Amino acid sequence: MSPRLGSSNSDAHKLFVLDTNVLLHDPTSLYRFEEHDICLPMFVLEELDNKKKGMTEVARNARQVSRFLDEIVSDTARNIEEGIALISPAHKSCTGRLYLQTSFVKYELPQNLELGKADNAILGVVIGLQQQQPDRPVILVSKDINMRIKARALGLEAQDYFNDKVLEDSDLLYSGVLMLPDDFWHTHSKDLKSWQQDTHTYYEINGPLCATFHRNQFVYQESDTPFYALVLKQTDETATLRTLTDYTHSKNGVWGIVARNREQNFVLNLLLDPEIDFVTLLGQAGTGKTLLTLAAGLWQTLETKVYSEIIITRVTVPVGEDIGFLPGTEEEKMNPWMGALEDNLDVLTKTDETGGDWGRAATRDLIRSRVKVKSLNFMRGRTFQSKYLIIDEAQNLTPKQMKTLVTRAGPGTKVVCMGNIAQIDTPYLTEGSSGITYVVDRFKGWEHGGHVTLMRGERSRLADHAGEVL
Repeated sequence: MSPRLGSSNSDAHKLFVLDTNVLLHDPTSLYRFEEHDICLPMFVLEELDNKKKGMTEVARNARQVSRFLDEIVSDTARNIEEGIALISPAHKSCTGRLYLQTSFVKYELPQNLELGKADNAILGVVIGLQQQQPDRPVILVSKDINMRIKARALGLEAQDYFNDKVLEDSDLLYSGVLMLPDDFWHTHSKDLKSWQQDTHTYYEINGPLCATFHRNQFVYQESDTPFYALVLKQTDETATLRTLTDYTHSKNGVWGIVARNREQNFVLNLLLDPEIDFVTLLGQAGTGKTLLTLAAGLWQTLETKVYSEIIITRVTVPVGEDIGFLPGTEEEKMNPWMGALEDNLDVLTKTDETGGDWGRAATRDLIRSRVKVKSLNFMRGRTFQSKYLIIDEAQNLTPKQMKTLVTRAGPGTKVVCMGNIAQIDTPYLTEGSSGITYVVDRFKGWEHGGHVTLMRGERSRLADHAGEVL
């Protein structure tokens, strides 16, 4: 390692040694350590080189890291051994330095660690740096749990990479729903204004709770006369509330589906609102996310003709062993992943009993002509106009993949993201760093976006009990 690495001017800051998986997970991690220094062992650069070929997300990230490193290294006229300043016009908060391993670390690893293995070589670099700079914290940053355990067993400090986490605790995630206290109208009725427009009643209120509201948040009060409303506008002192359409009543049924509980009613109010362009739905299995979304999509595609067609996509991460290569077209290859779509279409086509078997078959054919299944792999560069885009199993998307998908929306397109953050199958993604957690937090309070967390399962008593006890 560079003999200058322990120079006195950098002793005040920590030195983070980055594992390859951190860079492959988030290429911008090079700029996320603010005033602290980072070090890349030579084995990390070797592993990046091995991962750069191909069209996968990992390969793209490896190439992006290489481009960042090229910019950083080529911008300096100094000796690399002195460290390269990471500060730039685009990253003003990053005042640390980047060190690359420029010499062999002469440190013998414990005999029970296999020589030549990349992980052990990186641990050797961390041990060498710690011996060179005993007064400075040297910390290994890795997404690999076993790597962190190994490091701690050797007496080294190791951490996970937390910078991409939106939330530390998923319980703090915005739910989109707020229960009003019993004394709400007593404390917020001063200068109260109310009026009716179309089929809705509007209330303009003043009071302390207004500052905690978010636009398009649902507020409710369960009493003898239940009150359900949507926050249309909000400032620190005032808020405008609008009552909802009651989709629990059969006269307001959507493609034969009625809301079975309070949250489902909130969901249908979002899905059928032409002013809402982006909807996120979270909930356990059986809460009705897919059924409600499809019913609202079919209604607006075939009945009111707001959208020209429904496009459904999802991440193809298997729960068990992969089933291998699949024959056929893009849509045929996606069919094994779309069992949930088939199940829900069966429910939606059975709601019309008047037409008999022939009528149901014709309805099913009409629906399938308007529902297109697309693979996530071919989304880059596309633009969807006047489409109803459903992103299923969105908890398995990274924030970058989510951005790629949501930015496909052209004029007149509505995007609906559904997921259950308790069922993440993508490696290195957690509840706090999932793409759906990211968009729920970022879109919170946007005037054309809405979110609801569904709490109550409506699939069956068996599914509800299994969700609680298993």
